Amino acid sequence: MRFLLVTGLSGAGKTMATRYLEDMGAFCVDNLPPMMMLKFMEACQTSAMHCKLVALAVDVRSGEFFDAKAVSKLIQETRQLGYQIETLFIEAGDDVLVSRYKETRRDHPLAGENVTLMEAITQERERLQPLRETANYVIDTSNLRPKALQRKLQAIVSSDGEETPLRLEIMSFGFKRGLPRQADLVFDVRFLPNPFYIEGLGQHTGLDEDVRTFVMHHPVTEEFMTKVTDMLDFLLPHYQEEGKHRLVIAIGCTGGAHRSVAIAEAIGRDLKAKHYQVEVNHRDLDIEQALWKSAAEAAD
Repeated sequence: MRFLLVTGLSGAGKTMATRYLEDMGAFCVDNLPPMMMLKFMEACQTSAMHCKLVALAVDVRSGEFFDAKAVSKLIQETRQLGYQIETLFIEAGDDVLVSRYKETRRDHPLAGENVTLMEAITQERERLQPLRETANYVIDTSNLRPKALQRKLQAIVSSDGEETPLRLEIMSFGFKRGLPRQADLVFDVRFLPNPFYIEGLGQHTGLDEDVRTFVMHHPVTEEFMTKVTDMLDFLLPHYQEEGKHRLVIAIGCTGGAHRSVAIAEAIGRDLKAKHYQVEVNHRDLDIEQALWKSAAEAAD
C-alpha cells in the first residue's frame, strides 16, 4: 500500500488535488492531525481495504498540532518502519494566492485580527519550508489549468512509488518580478546580449529559433554554458548523496522571456541527456507576452 502526504500552501489547490486523487481511486483523508498519521497508516495496513494509494492531507489547519519539522521527522520514521510514503507539496505565487482568497472571500487559516492576508501567506510559506525541501513532488498551480493538474496527479498515481534520486526543475524568470522563493540555485544571465532591443526579435521569445540562435551562439553565452554545465556536473551528485529529492535551478533575466528562457531550455536539454528527471518551466513568459499583446493593441 502506498501513502501520499498531500500538503502545501492554503489556497494553492490541495482540496482540488485530493478530489482528483479520489476520482483516480485513492482513499483520501483531509485535514488529518499529524499525531494521528502513524496510527491511521497502521489501521489502513491491517484493514481489508483494497486501495493501492491512500492520500493524507496535512497542513496548517491543524493549528498548534502542526509542525513541519515534526511531520518531516515522522515521515522518515514511518519509512524506517517499512511504510511506503511520499510527499506532494502544492504551492502557488503570493499574488495568485491573494487573488484566490479575494475571489472566494474565505479567511486564511493563519490570518486574524492583527495578521493581514499577505503576512499570513508569508508565515505559512516559512513554516512549511522544511516539508517542501523534502517533498518527492512539488506542483505549482499558479498558471496550471485543472486538466494540467489532473495530468500531473495521474503521473504520480501511475508511478510505481519508487523514489528517484533527484528531480530537477529548471525555471526561467524575470528579475523585475522578484526572485522565485522556491529556488535553490539562481543564475543571473542579464550580462548576456539582450535580443529585446534587436529589430525583429523583441516580440519573439527564447522558445523561438531566431532568439535562441541570437542568445546561444554568442561567445560569452558559450563560455557561460561551459562553466555552468561543469558546476552542475559537480554539484548534482553531491545533492543526491545528501538525499535531496528536488532541486530548483532558476535562470533570471530582466523580463523572463528571452535570455532566461533560452538558457533554461538549453540546461534542461543537457540534464535530460544525462538521464536526470527534468521539468522546465517559464514563470513569467505568459505575463510578458500578454503585456506585449496589450501594448500592440493600444498602439493600434
